[in-house]
Amino acid sequence: MAARAASFRRGFAFNPSPAVSRALALALAAFAIVYPLLLDPISGLLDDSVVALAYVIMGLGLNVVVGFAGLLDLGYVAFFAIGAFSVGWFMSTFYADANIHVLVSSNVHNLPGIHLNFLLVIVIAAVLCALAGMLIGLPTLRLRGDYIAIVTLAFGEIIRVFAVNGDSVHVFGNGYPLTNGRQGITPVDQLDLPFVKPFTQLDLRPWYWLVLTLVFIVLFVVIRLRDSRLGRAWVAVREDEVAAASMGVPLVKTKLLAYTVGGAIGGVAGAFLAAYLNTVNADQFAFSFSIFVLAMIILGGLGSIWGVVLGAIVLSFINNRLIPDVLNSVPGKLGLDFNLSDLGFGIFGFLLVIVMVLRPEGLLPERRRKLELTEGVGTDDALYEVRA
Repeated sequence: MAARAASFRRGFAFNPSPAVSRALALALAAFAIVYPLLLDPISGLLDDSVVALAYVIMGLGLNVVVGFAGLLDLGYVAFFAIGAFSVGWFMSTFYADANIHVLVSSNVHNLPGIHLNFLLVIVIAAVLCALAGMLIGLPTLRLRGDYIAIVTLAFGEIIRVFAVNGDSVHVFGNGYPLTNGRQGITPVDQLDLPFVKPFTQLDLRPWYWLVLTLVFIVLFVVIRLRDSRLGRAWVAVREDEVAAASMGVPLVKTKLLAYTVGGAIGGVAGAFLAAYLNTVNADQFAFSFSIFVLAMIILGGLGSIWGVVLGAIVLSFINNRLIPDVLNSVPGKLGLDFNLSDLGFGIFGFLLVIVMVLRPEGLLPERRRKLELTEGVGTDDALYEVRA
């Protein structure tokens, strides 16, 4: 059995040279750019692709916290919520008594409320989520392992409760509620970017290219961070916190920067999803979303940037395309009285168990983690240690 597992892992081995890696990356980027031209502008597949790319950004942000720094975060949905509410607050008529318009089109210039250009809002969302990341990081500085997970889980639930009951919380007098509760904030302003025609739901190609641009920007930032001095400090903290501190790594600064960067990236994705879905609803910010994003990282490979991209795309299409549209009616055809979508989380759990048994390092693992998990697999020493 161990020999079979080892051969299965070796079958996935792919270690191209740097030149081949760059050529492959350029080819994939070129295909991603022309991909929407191959589909109908309002096709369901293009819609699922837009959402999948937004999840890629989410996964890359959480990977900074969990994969790079080794800090288990079960409340990442909080950054999605804060980013989404940034759009609801600053790109809608929610605060109708206000009359603020900055760099918006003439179509919304006469509407009441706060209306800022999306590029400004996405920066505001990133800043707010970065500050929230610092706040969540402060109580966890002296915690490790499961205790960090408990604190982050509590933070995510606090944000969700505020989203649900925020209509009774007034920030600037009695006329300004924090949220609109379960009724949600809808609609929000359509995007109007410089040199681009206004975005509509009748042509999803501009949405796709926008989120693809955000993915490229986030990829560049994350890759540069991984290869920087800060990235090496994150890895040192992940591998052995005590040893990292003894070598002069500032633990407080390093951990806070991980939460800050991860939160900012999550806020960018949350702002885009709110604008794309045209609504900000408290029911979107369930705890299961945090687990869903974490599953993307585990499936692709903890700490692996390209693994996270693959895991996010695979799980997103399974959740939004394969289960509800392709395989949903299979149980009914077999005479069973349920839909496959009712077992969505069970299917995710089954997939993760299979990955953990056959491919514990993930589909596209980070080189260091792959060596850690596969070193000695299938050898006599490893079998002896298991039997002992």
